[in-house]
Amino acid sequence: MRVGTWYILGISIAFSVIISCQRSAFNEDIYPPPAAEIDIDSIRKRGYINALVDNNSISYFIYKGEPMGYDYELLRLFARHINVDLKINVTTGIVKATGKLNRGEGDIIAFPLTVTKRQRQHLAFTNPHFNSYQVLVQRKPDNWRDLTTDQIDDALIRNPADLIGMEVHVLRQSSYIDRLENLSEEMGGDIIIKVDTADAESEELIRQVAKGGLDLTVADHAIAAVNAAYYPNIDVSTILSLPQQIAWGMRPNAPELMAVFNEWLDEIKQEPTFMVIYNRYYKSPQTSRIRMNSDYSSLGGNKLSPFDDMIREGAAILGWDWRLLAAVIYQESRFNVDDESWAGARGLMQLMPATALRFGATNVDDPVQNFNAGVKYLKYLDNYWLKTIPDANERLKFVLASYNAGLGHITDAQKLASKYRRDPSVWGGHVEEFLVKKSQPEFFQDPAVKLGYCKCVETVNYVREVLDRYDQYSVHIAATFPLAGGG
Repeated sequence: MRVGTWYILGISIAFSVIISCQRSAFNEDIYPPPAAEIDIDSIRKRGYINALVDNNSISYFIYKGEPMGYDYELLRLFARHINVDLKINVTTGIVKATGKLNRGEGDIIAFPLTVTKRQRQHLAFTNPHFNSYQVLVQRKPDNWRDLTTDQIDDALIRNPADLIGMEVHVLRQSSYIDRLENLSEEMGGDIIIKVDTADAESEELIRQVAKGGLDLTVADHAIAAVNAAYYPNIDVSTILSLPQQIAWGMRPNAPELMAVFNEWLDEIKQEPTFMVIYNRYYKSPQTSRIRMNSDYSSLGGNKLSPFDDMIREGAAILGWDWRLLAAVIYQESRFNVDDESWAGARGLMQLMPATALRFGATNVDDPVQNFNAGVKYLKYLDNYWLKTIPDANERLKFVLASYNAGLGHITDAQKLASKYRRDPSVWGGHVEEFLVKKSQPEFFQDPAVKLGYCKCVETVNYVREVLDRYDQYSVHIAATFPLAGGG
C-alpha cells in the first residue's frame, strides 16, 4: 500500500470488480517502465522539484489559505535543503502517480506508501518515515450510543477469520489487496475483494462506510483514526496486519536523488522538527477533525477566508480569477486585517497610508476601505502595463512585482533590460533578471536607473510565491461559488 494508499480513488464506487483470492487483484502489468532520466543534478539545474501528492486530511490540503499536510511540510523542507523550488502535482491513485513519475511529470511520489516486495518491482522506496499497520473500517450498530463497549464489540468483526465470504472494498493496486489475499490464504477461505475505480481514494471509501453505502474497507490506522474522530459511528480497532514500513517512492533510475533524500531524512528524523510535523498530523485526530469540518479547509469546505465574497467582487473589477486575488491577499497579510509590516504597510492589502489615501481609503485600518483601495491600485497598475504588455499572463507578473516593490523599480529594471539587449516586455529571464541585479552597484548606479538600490530578489520571490499559491488554490477551491445571500 502506501499507507493508506489513502489517496487513491474517488467518489465513484460504481465500477467495482469482484476478485477472489485465487486470482490476484493486483495487476503486475499495469506499470510502464521509467522513460524519463531525471536525477538530482537535472533537478537542481532547472530549479525545482516536482512532487506528486494527493489531497487528504493528513498529506496535503489547504486550510485558511495555507497549504498544509505532513507530506507537504516535509517536501517543503527537502526542497529548501537542496535549494530548489517546490512544485506540487496533485494526483489521485498510485497507478496514475507511478505513470507520471516514470514519464518525468514528477520526481517523487510523496504518498505514505507501504513498502512491499510487489511494489519494489515498480518503485524505488526511500528510507522509511515510520511504521504503521492496516485496520478494518466498519460501521457500528445504529444504536451504538445506547450500547456498552462489550455489546458493540459483540456486534463487530474482531477476528479476521470472520471476513471469509464477506465483501471488502479496497483501493486499486494497494497493499490492502496483498494483505487480504494473504489473510485468505492463511485462513483457508476467500475474502471477496472488491476493487474500486482508479479515481477512488481511501477517505472516500471510509466516508461510504460511515454513510452506509459500503459495509467494509481497509485503511491505514493513522488516517482511519482521523476519520473516526470525524465519523464517530465507525470502528477502526480491528488490526489486520503487522507493523509495516511507510516510505515515499522514486524512479529506480534516480539513485543520486534517492541518496540525497535518504541522507536528509535520516538527519531530520533526529531533530525535533520531524516529530513536531509527525505529531501535528498523525497524533492529533481531534485537530484534524476540526480542519475537516471547517468551511476554510479544502477537506470540508470551499472557502479561503471570511472575505471571499468581497474578494470575488474585487476580482470581477480586475478581470481576475478570485483565487488569484486571494493569493495576493494571503501573501500580503494572511487575511489578517490587523497586520502591519515593519515599514508601516497595513491591513488586508498591506497598503502604505499615502497609497491608501491616494486610492480612496481615508481609514487604512477599515478592512473594506483597505481592500477597495488595494483593488484600485492593482487596477491602476494593470492599466499602466497594458500600454506596453498586451499579453495578460505576462502583464500579471509586472503588476504583481509593481505592487510589491513599487512601479519605479520595475521600470528601472525594464530600462536596464533594454540597455543590455533583453526584452523589456518579458518577465522571466529578462526584466526579472535585472530587477535582481539592482542590488549591485554596477546596475543601481547606472544612469538609466532612477530609484537606485533595491533588494528586489524578494520581489522576484513574491511574484513566484503568489502564482504558486494561486496554482494550489486552483486545484482545491472552486472557481465559482454563490455570494452570501444567494447572489
